[in-house]
Amino acid sequence: PLRYPATCTFKGSAESEKYQYIIHGGKTPNNELSDKIYVMSVVCKNNKKVTFRCTEKDLVGDVPEARYGHSIDVVYSRGKSVGVLFGGRAYIPSAQRTTEKWNSVADCLPHVFLLDFEYGCSTAYMLPELQDGLSFHVSIARNDTIYILGGHSLANNVRPANLYRIKVDLPLGSPAVNCTVLPGGISVSSAILTQTNKDEFVIVGGYQLENQKRMVCNIVSFEDNKIAIREMETPDWTPDIKHSKIWFGSNMG
Repeated sequence: PLRYPATCTFKGSAESEKYQYIIHGGKTPNNELSDKIYVMSVVCKNNKKVTFRCTEKDLVGDVPEARYGHSIDVVYSRGKSVGVLFGGRAYIPSAQRTTEKWNSVADCLPHVFLLDFEYGCSTAYMLPELQDGLSFHVSIARNDTIYILGGHSLANNVRPANLYRIKVDLPLGSPAVNCTVLPGGISVSSAILTQTNKDEFVIVGGYQLENQKRMVCNIVSFEDNKIAIREMETPDWTPDIKHSKIWFGSNMG
């Protein structure tokens, strides 16, 4: 169904040239939330026509509840790969729903889910550094690590200047997941993330307050596994962008 989900690119290995696209969750135009996960891949390219195959993937174990405003990424460790799902928003439990609060949502618990796409297994991890649920954050995956920036906490109605580093180790036994709180984060939600080269990303747009667009842009760069976030020269926004009440989009190239 039509909806806005979390999407990520998945390569069979870090060196592989074959891509798959993982699609999870989302909200439909009818305000229904999905817990489905799909794997989409290119089957063939003929005469400028591209054929896709999309298959639903069943999960067992700690299955993430239906949600939106979350992130999903893929990390690679010791020749293996796993999906990492974090954050998002879901409807309040049915026992708490009344006629007045039927469509009320709450932040999901701040669990980190590891998803094994090959075997369809999902495992949830509780990390002491992650105390509050977050939605509409920015996530960047690099090798065995994911960086979580910004986000919005619905319970407190704040956009804290978060910067978390979640590192995933995939030995032969059970995975190890560690989280580190880093300084130098930014306060932003619903921003666009675009990769400009191997070690550099650009963050555009988003909100710094509920009714205040974020007109500043940031460059996120990596060097020797260290992350640096700095402001970049602000574009000359057109009047329709400056005065628009809505501020979101997709990859800007």
